[in-house]
Amino acid sequence: MGQVLGHSAGKYVTGRMLQTSCERRWSNLLVERWTHAAGELPPLTPRDTEVAVLLNGHSLVDRVGSGMRQVTHGQPGTVWLCPSGITEEFINVAEPLQDCLHIFLPGQPFEDAMLRDLDVDPKRVELRYEAIAQDLFINQIAGQILQELNHESSSGRLLMEALGLALSAHLVHKYSAADIRQPAVRHADKPLDARRLARVVEFIRGNLDAELTVTQMASVACMSAAHFARSFRLATGTPPHEFVSHQRLASAKMRLLSEDTQIGEIALAAGFSSQANFNKAFRKAVGVTPAQFRARKAFPAT
Repeated sequence: MGQVLGHSAGKYVTGRMLQTSCERRWSNLLVERWTHAAGELPPLTPRDTEVAVLLNGHSLVDRVGSGMRQVTHGQPGTVWLCPSGITEEFINVAEPLQDCLHIFLPGQPFEDAMLRDLDVDPKRVELRYEAIAQDLFINQIAGQILQELNHESSSGRLLMEALGLALSAHLVHKYSAADIRQPAVRHADKPLDARRLARVVEFIRGNLDAELTVTQMASVACMSAAHFARSFRLATGTPPHEFVSHQRLASAKMRLLSEDTQIGEIALAAGFSSQANFNKAFRKAVGVTPAQFRARKAFPAT
């Protein structure tokens, strides 16, 4: 999956962007928070699949996509789904949207490999243009995305990759135009065997400064991304993104005490987009700032 560009600049002409994930360099989704004033929006045929979730307030949205009209009284948790390629001929925000999270997935987020892993025929996947009163899973995903957007972690890109895959799979099974049944509960998942786990851990430790992906780690284990994530968690007790986060924190602590490298450089190597975000996350995890932690080497414990 490549970089997602989004289409909000040409669509939300009455709105104001509050936050964006653009600088985070997430590879398989783009996230933006907007507040939307009342007014009519221009027609648009989106190149990305968009999932909009109302976070706060109430609204009234009247829209027409592919000839189908939907009038929605929005409340916190309401979801508007607009798949790639479906022309929205008309959108009127009759009552403002106070706080809305827009999740943009690639135009074709459902790669053949992922669909085969879900036991789905790629030819049958065509999402519906739909307004959804409530969807607990989508709202949980939105909550995790907001948490990462507001409090960057060292493995945020890994987490967003996993959430993007999970959201795509959910959309396929619940909002496809064709009837696609959820696969039976898997009973065959087993922890990664010792040899594969050792290869993956060695790969992670050798590439902590790189933009690691779940897909890369799964390839090292010779597994699909979905199967790998489950097997890795069974073997280690933590999902891949948390394991990488712990490894990066340990590496950052060691570098702070053993090197004179600038903290900003260590922050980037640890997976953060800025030193400020690294400082916040480090202080939350360790109890002191990176500078305070580094100062300890001048006063070793006796």
